[in-house]
Amino acid sequence: MDLPQLLLVGLVLLLGVLGVLVPGVPGTWLVWAGVLWWALHQRSGPAWVLLVSATGLLLVVQVVKWLLPPRRLRGIGASRRMAVYAGGGAVLGFVVVPVLGAVAGFVGGIYLCERRRLGTHGEAWSSVRTVMRAAGTSILVELLACLTVTAAWLGVVLSGS
Repeated sequence: MDLPQLLLVGLVLLLGVLGVLVPGVPGTWLVWAGVLWWALHQRSGPAWVLLVSATGLLLVVQVVKWLLPPRRLRGIGASRRMAVYAGGGAVLGFVVVPVLGAVAGFVGGIYLCERRRLGTHGEAWSSVRTVMRAAGTSILVELLACLTVTAAWLGVVLSGS
């Protein structure tokens, strides 16, 4: 696979990761489709292993999301701005401390957004707890899975397999 195609696959994966944060966008499926496209063109052992692993992980995530209790985000004051802060924090945290940093970054992004909106530490932290109980777990599970698949794809591509 040549460089322009790799860049397109990387763009699809990035859009999928960002799509997790936007309601109605099938972010998980975009990530899977990007890996599928790459594996079908790559046709190597590591590509097939990554495709099978990503498929299994992303299917498990869909089941886990379905089992988590649904909550209403609008009722607790969650906004698109908060989703952007949370997603940006998760991606930054994932880059700084792979996998585990995404959790801290996600919570930190929500806190920063709420601190700017509400002004005080106590109110912001109370709002973070409410958001995390309402929907953060579901979004975070899906975001972590997509980031893990994307990081694994990047690792395989950079290793030259």
